[in-house]
Amino acid sequence: MTSLLSSLIFALALVQFEVPQGLQPGAQNVQSTQPAAAPPSTPAAENQVANGKRKLDSKVKVSGSEAWSDTGIDLVAGDHVTVTSSGQLNYMENSAVGPQGITRTWKDTLRSLPVNEAGRGALIARIGNDPNVVPFLIGPDKTFDAPRSGRLFLGINQASNESGSGQFNAEIKIVPAKAVATAQAATKPLNVPADIFDKIPRRVNDESGNEGDMVNFLIIGPEDQMKNVFQQGGWVLVDKTKQDAVLHAALSTLTNKTYTEMPMSELSLFGRSQDFGFARAEPVQVVQTRNHLRVWRAPFDLNRQTVWVGAATHDIGFEKDQRNGKVTHKIDPNVDLEREFVGSTLGDTGLVAASTYVLPKNPIQTAKTATGGSFHSDGRVLVMELKQ
Repeated sequence: MTSLLSSLIFALALVQFEVPQGLQPGAQNVQSTQPAAAPPSTPAAENQVANGKRKLDSKVKVSGSEAWSDTGIDLVAGDHVTVTSSGQLNYMENSAVGPQGITRTWKDTLRSLPVNEAGRGALIARIGNDPNVVPFLIGPDKTFDAPRSGRLFLGINQASNESGSGQFNAEIKIVPAKAVATAQAATKPLNVPADIFDKIPRRVNDESGNEGDMVNFLIIGPEDQMKNVFQQGGWVLVDKTKQDAVLHAALSTLTNKTYTEMPMSELSLFGRSQDFGFARAEPVQVVQTRNHLRVWRAPFDLNRQTVWVGAATHDIGFEKDQRNGKVTHKIDPNVDLEREFVGSTLGDTGLVAASTYVLPKNPIQTAKTATGGSFHSDGRVLVMELKQ
């Protein structure tokens, strides 16, 4: 009962904080038809596949004292990967921890782990060495198809300030992608009409009509695929209302899960509040700092596909709300960094077919949020089309 009451108080506290917030104009500026800002593929591995010389199996010792262990295997998108593991780790309060990890208790739910939904001490993996890459659970055994190319790393699901003694012994087997040519094939160009932004408001509004965050990305694809790419990119769908937050936090407590789905205020575009909100945050830091965004379904389609219009910002602390003198979130004034973060995390899933940048007419380069804070941008909008 004490833990449930504490969670309810925590949830109520959380929902108090969130409140609104040199190129040629009109030209379409294509930077790449590959997923935006995604870590590069591994051409060396793909060349090795083509030559029949790639390493397809490995035995790796994963130490509890190492953040990540290099498997020496370069994956190609589409590879069929099987990982089996054994061994154990020892922590001060826990001995004989297997690859499945320790079942998390309520007191442990505020601990920030690489894979928060998995047990502490579990065997995890990631493809690539970029810090934005989302790791995933391996456990005692896992079979999966590589969503993208990159070096495979194995690690331990533990906080950055801790380590366990002992090791896991992992065995990796790869069945190569059926068609290397598919991974090497050029992605179709993404053509976005320059006048599409004549149909899209450039900035969102708060409930009083004050202009706030700028529109800085579009996603083209069905709703279920849009939700899935965010989930695979490490984003959570936030609670819509304060009532949802209280209930969700209570249920998270009862099931010993972390709560990072703190709701965000409702802002308007196309005359209505956001359809969905997504966030990335660590449990302990969710009140103060988090990457977050809102998306609205556009009232029109592009090439018979649904268009989602998004505004993304990064909360980095608190400042005075110039509308009412209260405390509000402060966003990183360089909003382009958050646009690139969205592109990187979604592109890294392997679910983005193509992307480009568009510079609308009269690009927004400096402005203020609805709460009075300033931000700046190069004015470009990132457009991503999802794989069908």
